Amino acid sequence: MAASQNMNEDDSLDDFDQRRITLDGATKVVHVTGVGPAVIVMAEMPGISPHVARFSRWIREAGFTVYMPSLFGRDGAVPQVDEGIATFRRACVSAEFRAFAANESSPVTQWLRSLARLAHGECGGPGVGAIGMCFTGNFALAMMLEPSMLAPVVCQPSLPIDNPAGMNMAPDELAAVRERLEREDLIVMAYRFEGDRHCRAQRFAAFTEALGERFVARVIPDSAANPDTPPFFEKVVASPHSVVTAHLVDEAGQPTIAARDEILSFLACRLGG
Repeated sequence: MAASQNMNEDDSLDDFDQRRITLDGATKVVHVTGVGPAVIVMAEMPGISPHVARFSRWIREAGFTVYMPSLFGRDGAVPQVDEGIATFRRACVSAEFRAFAANESSPVTQWLRSLARLAHGECGGPGVGAIGMCFTGNFALAMMLEPSMLAPVVCQPSLPIDNPAGMNMAPDELAAVRERLEREDLIVMAYRFEGDRHCRAQRFAAFTEALGERFVARVIPDSAANPDTPPFFEKVVASPHSVVTAHLVDEAGQPTIAARDEILSFLACRLGG
Protein backbone atom coordinates (compact mmCIF):
# COMPACT_ATOMS: atom_id res chain seq x y z
CA MET A 1 0.00 0.00 0.00
CA ALA A 2 0.94 3.70 0.11
CA ALA A 3 4.41 4.65 1.24
CA SER A 4 4.62 5.78 4.84
CA GLN A 5 3.96 9.49 5.31
CA ASN A 6 3.98 11.77 8.31
CA MET A 7 0.40 12.28 9.49
CA ASN A 8 1.54 15.17 11.72
CA GLU A 9 2.59 17.39 8.81
CA ASP A 10 0.33 19.21 6.35
CA ASP A 11 -0.11 17.29 3.08
CA SER A 12 0.71 19.22 -0.10
CA LEU A 13 -1.68 17.02 -2.14
CA ASP A 14 0.74 17.60 -5.02
CA ASP A 15 0.01 14.14 -6.46
CA PHE A 16 -3.61 15.22 -7.04
CA ASP A 17 -4.84 17.32 -9.96
CA GLN A 18 -6.62 20.32 -8.46
CA ARG A 19 -9.67 21.12 -10.58
CA ARG A 20 -12.36 23.76 -10.24
CA ILE A 21 -15.62 22.07 -11.21
CA THR A 22 -18.86 23.97 -11.73
CA LEU A 23 -22.11 22.02 -11.40
CA ASP A 24 -25.64 23.27 -10.76
CA GLY A 25 -24.32 26.83 -10.65
CA ALA A 26 -21.81 26.14 -7.85
CA THR A 27 -18.02 25.85 -8.23
CA LYS A 28 -15.91 23.71 -5.93
CA VAL A 29 -12.30 22.56 -5.89
CA VAL A 30 -12.02 18.82 -6.50
CA HIS A 31 -8.72 16.96 -6.09
CA VAL A 32 -8.49 14.18 -8.69
CA THR A 33 -5.99 11.34 -9.01
CA GLY A 34 -5.71 7.85 -10.46
CA VAL A 35 -7.02 5.77 -13.34
CA GLY A 36 -10.08 3.51 -13.43
CA PRO A 37 -13.72 3.74 -12.36
CA ALA A 38 -14.57 6.82 -10.30
CA VAL A 39 -14.83 6.89 -6.51
CA ILE A 40 -15.83 10.08 -4.70
CA VAL A 41 -14.20 10.53 -1.30
CA MET A 42 -15.90 13.09 0.94
CA ALA A 43 -13.80 14.29 3.84
CA GLU A 44 -14.78 14.21 7.48
CA MET A 45 -14.80 17.29 9.69
CA PRO A 46 -12.71 19.46 9.71
CA GLY A 47 -11.58 18.81 6.11
CA ILE A 48 -9.17 17.00 3.80
CA SER A 49 -6.54 15.99 6.36
CA PRO A 50 -3.39 13.94 5.69
CA HIS A 51 -5.35 10.91 6.95
CA VAL A 52 -8.18 11.51 4.44
CA ALA A 53 -5.63 11.97 1.64
CA ARG A 54 -3.90 8.72 2.64
CA PHE A 55 -7.21 6.87 2.39
CA SER A 56 -7.79 8.38 -1.07
CA ARG A 57 -4.35 7.20 -2.17
CA TRP A 58 -5.17 3.68 -1.03
CA ILE A 59 -8.26 3.80 -3.23
CA ARG A 60 -6.20 5.12 -6.15
CA GLU A 61 -3.68 2.30 -5.76
CA ALA A 62 -6.54 -0.22 -5.81
CA GLY A 63 -7.32 0.84 -9.40
CA PHE A 64 -9.72 3.76 -9.20
CA THR A 65 -9.92 7.43 -10.11
CA VAL A 66 -10.48 9.40 -6.91
CA TYR A 67 -12.53 12.60 -6.88
CA MET A 68 -12.03 14.32 -3.52
CA PRO A 69 -14.15 17.50 -3.29
CA SER A 70 -13.20 20.30 -0.92
CA LEU A 71 -16.42 20.87 1.07
CA PHE A 72 -15.00 22.67 4.13
CA GLY A 73 -11.73 23.41 5.90
CA ARG A 74 -8.18 23.97 4.68
CA ASP A 75 -7.13 21.28 2.22
CA GLY A 76 -4.20 19.16 3.38
CA ALA A 77 -4.09 20.59 6.90
CA VAL A 78 -3.45 18.58 10.05
CA PRO A 79 -6.66 19.05 12.10
CA GLN A 80 -5.92 21.54 14.90
CA VAL A 81 -8.30 22.46 17.71
CA ASP A 82 -9.14 26.14 17.12
CA GLU A 83 -9.14 25.96 13.32
CA GLY A 84 -11.20 22.76 13.40
CA ILE A 85 -13.81 24.23 15.74
CA ALA A 86 -14.10 27.33 13.53
CA THR A 87 -14.59 25.15 10.45
CA PHE A 88 -17.20 23.06 12.23
CA ARG A 89 -19.16 26.15 13.30
CA ARG A 90 -19.15 27.57 9.77
CA ALA A 91 -20.41 24.29 8.34
CA CYS A 92 -23.18 24.08 10.92
CA VAL A 93 -24.69 27.39 9.76
CA SER A 94 -23.95 26.90 6.05
CA ALA A 95 -26.95 26.70 3.72
CA GLU A 96 -25.31 23.66 2.06
CA PHE A 97 -25.68 21.46 5.13
CA ARG A 98 -28.58 20.54 7.37
CA ALA A 99 -26.50 19.80 10.44
CA PHE A 100 -29.45 19.63 12.86
CA ALA A 101 -32.25 18.36 10.61
CA ALA A 102 -33.36 14.78 11.20
CA ASN A 103 -35.67 14.52 8.18
CA GLU A 104 -34.06 16.81 5.61
CA SER A 105 -31.30 16.06 3.13
CA SER A 106 -28.37 18.45 2.93
CA PRO A 107 -28.60 20.55 -0.28
CA VAL A 108 -24.94 19.82 -1.10
CA THR A 109 -25.94 16.23 -1.92
CA GLN A 110 -27.51 17.48 -5.16
CA TRP A 111 -24.12 18.90 -6.23
CA LEU A 112 -22.45 15.63 -5.23
CA ARG A 113 -24.89 13.62 -7.35
CA SER A 114 -23.99 15.84 -10.29
CA LEU A 115 -20.31 15.21 -9.55
CA ALA A 116 -20.95 11.46 -9.63
CA ARG A 117 -22.65 11.82 -13.01
CA LEU A 118 -19.72 13.88 -14.36
CA ALA A 119 -17.14 11.45 -12.96
CA HIS A 120 -18.91 8.47 -14.53
CA GLY A 121 -18.89 10.24 -17.88
CA GLU A 122 -15.17 10.95 -17.57
CA CYS A 123 -14.04 7.56 -16.23
CA GLY A 124 -16.52 5.09 -17.70
CA GLY A 125 -16.99 1.67 -16.15
CA PRO A 126 -20.24 0.31 -14.75
CA GLY A 127 -20.72 3.15 -12.29
CA VAL A 128 -19.37 5.22 -9.40
CA GLY A 129 -18.56 4.61 -5.74
CA ALA A 130 -18.72 7.14 -2.92
CA ILE A 131 -17.42 7.22 0.64
CA GLY A 132 -18.77 9.69 3.18
CA MET A 133 -17.44 10.03 6.70
CA CYS A 134 -18.51 11.90 9.83
CA PHE A 135 -20.21 15.16 8.72
CA THR A 136 -20.49 13.77 5.16
CA GLY A 137 -21.20 10.18 6.23
CA ASN A 138 -24.73 9.78 4.97
CA PHE A 139 -24.12 11.85 1.83
CA ALA A 140 -22.98 8.66 0.08
CA LEU A 141 -26.44 7.21 0.74
CA ALA A 142 -28.27 10.30 -0.52
CA MET A 143 -26.15 10.12 -3.68
CA MET A 144 -27.86 6.81 -4.55
CA LEU A 145 -30.60 8.89 -6.17
CA GLU A 146 -28.09 9.30 -9.02
CA PRO A 147 -28.34 6.20 -11.29
CA SER A 148 -24.57 6.00 -11.90
CA MET A 149 -23.95 5.49 -8.17
CA LEU A 150 -23.45 1.79 -7.41
CA ALA A 151 -21.21 1.49 -4.34
CA PRO A 152 -22.08 3.65 -1.31
CA VAL A 153 -19.93 3.50 1.84
CA VAL A 154 -21.17 5.25 4.98
CA CYS A 155 -18.52 5.80 7.67
CA GLN A 156 -19.54 7.08 11.13
CA PRO A 157 -22.41 9.30 9.86
CA SER A 158 -22.69 12.13 12.40
CA LEU A 159 -25.65 14.21 11.22
CA PRO A 160 -28.01 15.33 12.59
CA ILE A 161 -25.82 16.46 15.46
CA ASP A 162 -28.49 16.64 18.17
CA ASN A 163 -30.55 13.51 17.37
CA PRO A 164 -28.73 10.17 17.83
CA ALA A 165 -31.43 8.30 15.90
CA GLY A 166 -31.80 10.88 13.12
CA MET A 167 -30.71 10.11 9.57
CA ASN A 168 -30.37 13.54 7.92
CA MET A 169 -32.37 12.43 4.87
CA ALA A 170 -35.79 13.42 3.61
CA PRO A 171 -38.21 10.47 4.05
CA ASP A 172 -39.17 10.39 0.36
CA GLU A 173 -35.51 10.26 -0.68
CA LEU A 174 -34.79 7.50 1.82
CA ALA A 175 -37.74 5.50 0.50
CA ALA A 176 -36.56 6.02 -3.08
CA VAL A 177 -33.08 4.82 -2.16
CA ARG A 178 -34.47 1.68 -0.53
CA GLU A 179 -36.59 0.94 -3.59
CA ARG A 180 -33.54 1.27 -5.81
CA LEU A 181 -31.34 -0.87 -3.57
CA GLU A 182 -33.92 -3.66 -3.70
CA ARG A 183 -34.70 -3.29 -7.39
CA GLU A 184 -31.04 -3.40 -8.45
CA ASP A 185 -29.83 -5.78 -5.70
CA LEU A 186 -27.42 -3.21 -4.22
CA ILE A 187 -26.15 -2.74 -0.67
CA VAL A 188 -24.77 0.02 1.53
CA MET A 189 -21.63 -0.70 3.56
CA ALA A 190 -21.54 1.14 6.90
CA TYR A 191 -18.92 1.43 9.64
CA ARG A 192 -18.69 2.86 13.16
CA PHE A 193 -16.84 2.30 16.41
CA GLU A 194 -18.92 0.77 19.18
CA GLY A 195 -18.43 3.66 21.60
CA ASP A 196 -18.54 6.54 19.12
CA ARG A 197 -20.21 9.52 20.86
CA HIS A 198 -21.05 11.18 17.53
CA CYS A 199 -22.48 8.19 15.66
CA ARG A 200 -24.33 6.09 18.19
CA ALA A 201 -26.00 2.70 17.89
CA GLN A 202 -29.41 4.39 17.53
CA ARG A 203 -28.41 5.81 14.14
CA PHE A 204 -27.38 2.47 12.69
CA ALA A 205 -30.57 0.96 14.13
CA ALA A 206 -32.63 3.63 12.37
CA PHE A 207 -30.86 3.00 9.06
CA THR A 208 -31.37 -0.74 9.47
CA GLU A 209 -35.06 -0.20 10.08
CA ALA A 210 -35.30 2.05 7.02
CA LEU A 211 -33.22 -0.06 4.63
CA GLY A 212 -33.42 -3.59 6.02
CA GLU A 213 -30.75 -6.06 5.01
CA ARG A 214 -29.54 -3.64 2.33
CA PHE A 215 -27.76 -1.73 5.12
CA VAL A 216 -24.70 -3.83 6.01
CA ALA A 217 -23.39 -2.54 9.34
CA ARG A 218 -19.93 -3.15 10.74
CA VAL A 219 -19.31 -2.14 14.37
CA ILE A 220 -15.67 -2.06 15.43
CA PRO A 221 -14.54 -2.39 19.07
CA ASP A 222 -13.21 0.77 20.69
CA SER A 223 -10.02 -1.08 21.58
CA ALA A 224 -9.14 -1.15 17.86
CA ALA A 225 -9.00 2.66 17.59
CA ASN A 226 -5.64 4.40 17.20
CA PRO A 227 -4.97 6.43 20.39
CA ASP A 228 -2.44 8.67 18.60
CA THR A 229 -4.56 11.23 16.75
CA PRO A 230 -4.28 14.88 15.63
CA PRO A 231 -5.24 17.58 18.18
CA PHE A 232 -8.80 18.10 16.87
CA PHE A 233 -9.59 14.41 17.27
CA GLU A 234 -7.90 14.16 20.67
CA LYS A 235 -9.51 17.26 22.20
CA VAL A 236 -12.79 17.80 20.31
CA VAL A 237 -13.92 14.44 18.89
CA ALA A 238 -12.67 12.74 22.07
CA SER A 239 -13.94 9.24 21.32
CA PRO A 240 -13.20 6.44 18.82
CA HIS A 241 -14.72 7.77 15.60
CA SER A 242 -12.83 7.79 12.30
CA VAL A 243 -12.65 4.18 11.13
CA VAL A 244 -10.54 4.59 7.98
CA THR A 245 -8.68 7.83 8.77
CA ALA A 246 -7.56 9.31 12.11
CA HIS A 247 -8.39 6.26 14.26
CA LEU A 248 -7.12 3.66 11.77
CA VAL A 249 -4.13 1.62 12.95
CA ASP A 250 -1.93 1.06 9.90
CA GLU A 251 -0.72 -2.41 10.81
CA ALA A 252 -1.53 -5.81 9.31
CA GLY A 253 -4.21 -7.69 11.21
CA GLN A 254 -5.83 -4.61 12.72
CA PRO A 255 -9.66 -4.39 12.59
CA THR A 256 -9.49 -0.95 10.98
CA ILE A 257 -7.22 -2.27 8.22
CA ALA A 258 -9.69 -5.12 7.71
CA ALA A 259 -12.43 -2.48 7.32
CA ARG A 260 -10.34 -0.60 4.77
CA ASP A 261 -9.67 -3.76 2.80
CA GLU A 262 -13.34 -4.72 2.87
CA ILE A 263 -14.21 -1.31 1.43
CA LEU A 264 -11.64 -1.74 -1.34
CA SER A 265 -13.04 -5.20 -2.13
CA PHE A 266 -16.59 -3.83 -2.18
CA LEU A 267 -15.56 -1.13 -4.65
CA ALA A 268 -13.75 -3.66 -6.84
CA CYS A 269 -16.77 -6.00 -6.81
CA ARG A 270 -19.23 -3.27 -7.78
CA LEU A 271 -17.06 -1.17 -10.08
CA GLY A 272 -14.47 -3.61 -11.40
CA GLY A 273 -11.41 -1.53 -10.50
